[in-house]
Amino acid sequence: MKAKKKNFASFNQSQAFKQLNISRLKEWQIAPHPVKLSDFFHQRLARLKRFDLRSSEKAKELLIDAICEEALEDFTQLKIWKGTAIESDVLRGTPDYIIAENKDYLDAPILCIVEAKKDNFTQGLAQCLVEMQACQWNNQQINKTIDVFGIVTNGEGWKFYKLTPQGEVYETLLYSVLDMEILLGTLHYIFEECGQNLGVKSD
Repeated sequence: MKAKKKNFASFNQSQAFKQLNISRLKEWQIAPHPVKLSDFFHQRLARLKRFDLRSSEKAKELLIDAICEEALEDFTQLKIWKGTAIESDVLRGTPDYIIAENKDYLDAPILCIVEAKKDNFTQGLAQCLVEMQACQWNNQQINKTIDVFGIVTNGEGWKFYKLTPQGEVYETLLYSVLDMEILLGTLHYIFEECGQNLGVKSD
């Protein structure tokens, strides 16, 4: 009988670490160039103050949507999917956001996933880890040997992750919307890496 695939949301942190066969995360330092906020983004942030952005994950997604939209502006080759399911040989589930090539359908390589959490970064990390592994498996099916990126955020704080082809996982310190130009610069860096990975030839 075929084993049932485990849902991303069913993992806690220790289970996720064991699933990826890692015992610790490696430190990842990004030195982003600050990105100036557009007038449109300033206006959108001002209008979002009329919304509740704290009480639930759905509420926080309003702010996450706006930030990702602003950061993605210069990357026409990339597209964000929300609420789209993915699976691997042993895992399945629905990441909050998936970043992949700009097509009318989701296709490998899957470059980056984002987990939106109310405030539980530990649970967000667990899901992020196994989701990155599922993305990596999909990429391997088309012989793409590339880094996979992950983001865990509650809208106000953002942590960035990288799963390498060697199975190592890197983690940044927490970035804050209080320094929005640096946060956008970090997202720019991640999206630049994603764009470059689209151009990596298959093995």
